[in-house]
Amino acid sequence: MSVHSPVDGRPAAVPAETPETGGLRRSLSGRQIGMISIGGTIGTGLFLGSGLAISLAGPAVLVAYAAGAIVAVLLAYALAEMTVEHPEAGGFGAVTRRYLGPLAGFVQRWIYWTTQVIISGSEVVAVGLYVRYWWPQLPLWTAVTAFGLLILAVNLASVRLFGEVEYWSAMIKVTTIVVFIVCGLAYVFLGLPGHPATGVSAWTADGGFAPHGVTGVVLALAVVTLSYGGVEAFALSAAESRDPARDLPRAARGTVARLVLFYLLSTAVLVSIVPWRETAGADGIKQSPFVRLFDVAGVPAAAGLMNFVVLTAALSAANSQLYIASRTMFSLSRDKCAPAALGRVGRQGSPVNAVLASTAGLALAGVVSAVSPDDAFPLLLGIGLFGGMATWLIIFASHLAFRRRRASAGLGRATVSLPGAPFTTVAAMLFVVGVLVASAFTGPFAIAWKVGLPFLVLLAVLHPLVRRKK
Repeated sequence: MSVHSPVDGRPAAVPAETPETGGLRRSLSGRQIGMISIGGTIGTGLFLGSGLAISLAGPAVLVAYAAGAIVAVLLAYALAEMTVEHPEAGGFGAVTRRYLGPLAGFVQRWIYWTTQVIISGSEVVAVGLYVRYWWPQLPLWTAVTAFGLLILAVNLASVRLFGEVEYWSAMIKVTTIVVFIVCGLAYVFLGLPGHPATGVSAWTADGGFAPHGVTGVVLALAVVTLSYGGVEAFALSAAESRDPARDLPRAARGTVARLVLFYLLSTAVLVSIVPWRETAGADGIKQSPFVRLFDVAGVPAAAGLMNFVVLTAALSAANSQLYIASRTMFSLSRDKCAPAALGRVGRQGSPVNAVLASTAGLALAGVVSAVSPDDAFPLLLGIGLFGGMATWLIIFASHLAFRRRRASAGLGRATVSLPGAPFTTVAAMLFVVGVLVASAFTGPFAIAWKVGLPFLVLLAVLHPLVRRKK
């Protein structure tokens, strides 16, 4: 049920608690919702993981990032269009159930929950690795466990406190990226003290702009699209927004604008100041191209500063992902697709049991960090790619059904509207399918199909049993 103003029919502000929120409190502001999405999207993928994409495509990785940005824009607007009309607990999962049926809603939310749980664990493992930069003798599992408990405490606190913590932790990495871009552009076009301007000659200096051809760009799309994963997070905060009709469109526009600028400009600076083969081979904080630029700019202790920033970025991402996973589980419980106990809300307005259940990834991170830390990180990211892309595909399918039903009911355009739909929706779906196919041929992500597809089939088989029990 959408909430409309009796005057002009436009979506209006929603009371603090309604049946649609399931008892969740509407206490998140627009700026907090925007940063939750930013926090879940910008993590180690930009600061350290961009090297893999560059190794596959060379400077032409800019084309891949631009293509991914366009699809991220389409996704954000499609989500805003649907969730402003239906600002209920579960976000896009609830919309999928409404327009594509119970099976699609069940499969999408369970695979998305699993993805976020796994990725949150991988980010905490990354945090532990960053801590060892200062204390290399510290057992990895110790840092992973300590920061996992910290993230759990923040998510069990009041929603307003969570929003503030996430806002300021995300602000640290946003500020760092802005400084990097400003310094980088100055270095490229004006030069820095003692260092002449580099220009953009590095884009074509070693093997041309696309040294691995179109194939390299296509393969890089899998890595690049994973970097944009998390842009959908703002939709899951719809039930806790003070004013969904105002906050969700703003969050969508702000998130996409920042991501496009940050990823495109940062990557353009990277391939301008560091030869692409050198960036592709970078491994670790000291070799990060971000550190190299700050060293040139004369920033004291650049490597140590950058380590703090990427540690904060990983913590922020894990914090957002645990929030997203818990709200997805809460939605499943309220829809009787998960145990009823997971749908209870604590005194602070947080779904305590759903949060605790979603810490499975943090627990897994602790075990993996003790058993096989070297292999775990890329494996978990590969599994996350399949789940993320499957979620995007179902979101776009829901948008097609949403538009068809509105048209058949004789309703006009929604308050927020995706330009060019349904053609842009279909084009985005084809892009996502292409990324999934490309992931099967991209080294670290080939595992995605081997794990993701059987899990998808398992969920489809389990749904009739769960529905019969309901």
